[in-house]
Amino acid sequence: MKERDSIRSIKGIGEKTQALFGKLGIETIGDLLRYYPRDYDEYKTPVAVTEIKEGEKCAVFGRISGRIGLHSTGRKSVVTAGIREGECFLQLTWYNMPFLRNTLQAGGMYVFRGTVGKKQGRLNMEQPEIFGREDYQKMLNTLYPIYGLTKGLTNKLMVKTMHQVLESRELVQEYLPEEYRTHYGLSEYNYAVSHIHFPKNREDLVIGHKRLVFDEFLFFLLSVKMMKEKSQDAVNEFPMKLVWETENLIESLPYTLTNAQKRVWNEIEANMTSKSLMSRLVQGDVGSGKTIIAFLAMTLAAANGYQAAIMAPTEVLAKQHFDGLFGLLKEQGLPYEVVLLTGSNTAKEKRERYEKIASGEAKLIVGTHALIQEKVEYQNLALVITDEQHRFGVKQREMFSQKGGRPHVLVMSATPIPRTLAIILYGDLDISIMDELPARRLPIKNCVVDTSYRPAAYRFIKKQVAEGRQVYVICPMVEESEGLDAENVTDYSKRLEKELPNTVKVGCLHGRMKPRQKNEIMEAYAKNEIQVLVSTTVIEVGVNVPNATVMMVENAERFGLAQLHQLRGRVGRGEHQSYCIFIQGSQEEETKKRLEILEKSNDGFQIAGEDLRLRGPGDFFGIRQSGDMEFRIADIFQDAEILKQAAEAAASILALDPDLSLKQHQRLKEQLLSYGKERLETPGI
Repeated sequence: MKERDSIRSIKGIGEKTQALFGKLGIETIGDLLRYYPRDYDEYKTPVAVTEIKEGEKCAVFGRISGRIGLHSTGRKSVVTAGIREGECFLQLTWYNMPFLRNTLQAGGMYVFRGTVGKKQGRLNMEQPEIFGREDYQKMLNTLYPIYGLTKGLTNKLMVKTMHQVLESRELVQEYLPEEYRTHYGLSEYNYAVSHIHFPKNREDLVIGHKRLVFDEFLFFLLSVKMMKEKSQDAVNEFPMKLVWETENLIESLPYTLTNAQKRVWNEIEANMTSKSLMSRLVQGDVGSGKTIIAFLAMTLAAANGYQAAIMAPTEVLAKQHFDGLFGLLKEQGLPYEVVLLTGSNTAKEKRERYEKIASGEAKLIVGTHALIQEKVEYQNLALVITDEQHRFGVKQREMFSQKGGRPHVLVMSATPIPRTLAIILYGDLDISIMDELPARRLPIKNCVVDTSYRPAAYRFIKKQVAEGRQVYVICPMVEESEGLDAENVTDYSKRLEKELPNTVKVGCLHGRMKPRQKNEIMEAYAKNEIQVLVSTTVIEVGVNVPNATVMMVENAERFGLAQLHQLRGRVGRGEHQSYCIFIQGSQEEETKKRLEILEKSNDGFQIAGEDLRLRGPGDFFGIRQSGDMEFRIADIFQDAEILKQAAEAAASILALDPDLSLKQHQRLKEQLLSYGKERLETPGI
């Protein structure tokens, strides 16, 4: 079984199952092997009833006290039992498993494993697994993979399929030179793949994880460094001079630019009017005012007779940029035509806009990935701005330069990455930091609470909506998933509809919706036709609804701090006081410590630094910190040390062999090309 083979070649995978795997982006054997577990279920040492805590998953060893009950509620049969130790009592409940009444014995000693909840003031464990003491002993400290799923696909099937593939696949020939594996303490590739899916223990998992993270960082950095070699001596093909239009625009704004904004604008202006090509990253915290700086740069290009384009990761954000830029030009009486190009445009709209772009009639172009489609031709594109760039690959930035001369590149990101890491990740760009928030913004009030606070949170939401405000509620999942105790958007929006008055319109938004549908929901929310929006993290980037004053995040422990800070940035954009409620589904002390960082600070860079300091090597269970970078397994925060090692290795390899033409790097080059093709990030090598 080879990596490029279709998953249909796996025994038992038919057309329907293939379609389900396809929803997860799994088409080939290689895709499946690189679909890493999102978490691991660890069989820990059993505890006594006196030690259990609400919200935690644990194994409890004890004797069944009293009788084992069986009754029916509607179509459900319910089996109940309990464990008592002194004053402490744990209720055990199983649904639709009537046979357990005869299997379990009153007075019998068992290990029960599940998540502890509370019902009617009593600790309760629903649907717990049941083990004899000796059977559980065999499972002790083992790790069971938990995969991200889609409706119709179970974790059990995923595990079975993965086992099958690992047993019958063709092994990959090692491509990383031995000297690097020895120097950085890296395992062999096939060992790493096998042990990331089925580790015998934590030590095995750490070993496998380190190798795969190192590879992913190495490929990314090799791509970036090779691109920098090609572009660092590029000459500015679009000579510009300073213009009054930008000065007038700054003077007439209804607010004064911050010192940080002025500094960054001066750096961009100097770049664009120099003899060299600009490649600059503007890294600014949520709400620091990056967008107006982007519009100033576009105005500078247009006033010099050139075209400028800004590319956003979502249609919602592209439309928002279009409205903002169009309104600004109209206010200032500036004559430049601006067009919006997205996948949702009709064929007729696209044709008309292609013509305006090709003729140069449209000086300013706003859009999504549609801006780099083959049919789009620019007359004299001098400036390309990518918003939230980490969602675009370096290859996609390169594609703009194939549509004419090589343009100036300005990259904007609100992800607060410590400077040391930013320099490594954005090695092909100069870095500007916008580290100041506009004085007119009220600081957001934060609180970290457990699930018992939820009724009070609902009352607060009702009060805010009654005052005319709007609310975001974030859940980690789209729909209910087997084996995962976390809130999902689909069920939660229905629950809120029942909790809130009929006059309150609740909307539901997630990434699996079609772009047009997402746009309609966001537009309805922007117009206050929807008061409470229940969403996944799809709303984290750039959406601007000044009337939204409450951000409530369920299962906050399942998100990285950088991501939570990005989400928090969706509120606090208007004149009213804003609030952020982080609801913690787990009572673990470490999680509490991390979330308290958010409670105490609204400074994204400080949060990122603190989070980095709190994490230790191998601290990667269950949290994706920087999923926005779109690495499959690597995480720039928790894997910061590995990132530094990979950067050192990439520099060493390219110093010896700039185009990877030496014999010892042939297999590495093949893997790099494969990575580039898959991720659309590697330039032609």
